[in-house]
Amino acid sequence: MIDTDCPDDKIGLVPEQRATRSASRYDAVIATFVGLCALCVSGYTAYMQRQQVRAAVWPILEFDSSNHPDIHFILANKGVGPAIIRHVVVKVDGQPVVDWPEALRKLVGPGEHPYSESDMSGRVVAAGESMTVFTPRDSENNPIPYDRSNPVYVQMNKDRLRIEVEICYSSTLGDCWTLRSGGKTAHVTTATRRCPSPSATSFRQ
Repeated sequence: MIDTDCPDDKIGLVPEQRATRSASRYDAVIATFVGLCALCVSGYTAYMQRQQVRAAVWPILEFDSSNHPDIHFILANKGVGPAIIRHVVVKVDGQPVVDWPEALRKLVGPGEHPYSESDMSGRVVAAGESMTVFTPRDSENNPIPYDRSNPVYVQMNKDRLRIEVEICYSSTLGDCWTLRSGGKTAHVTTATRRCPSPSATSFRQ
């Protein structure tokens, strides 16, 4: 009779099974590591592509005033993509005004004062575009030219530094920034999660 339960045969099978199981576990670890590396590379590639697209449509708004050849206020987009203006606040002496007539009354005094303007709220400013958004005028409805002998020019040239703006704008991708500029303060642009909704202090032009 042949003894099929020989102890020697059983002992010889155990190392072979353990070696197979160890190899399978090693292969699984390697496959998991490779998969994680591929996922990381894919995520990084997508992130870099997103950054490149953002850079390609990045708007940079600037607001400033000038006294030559006349007193006026300028809004310009120095970026490479269009700026979509979502919300505007204009301040005189730190206090919000709702339109340019109110700003002029705070600057010059009561009454109706002539001016010309271009709307800012809701506007799309193309890359490289520059526009005059506000020009105060004299009693004859002419721009106030550079003339140090003219008391109207002297006063308005001083008063233009009392005007400041806060402009929240976005790119075509929905990234938002807030520009704070004008007056005697330096231009400051900060990233913003979202632009505020219109309120009682919002500028209406």
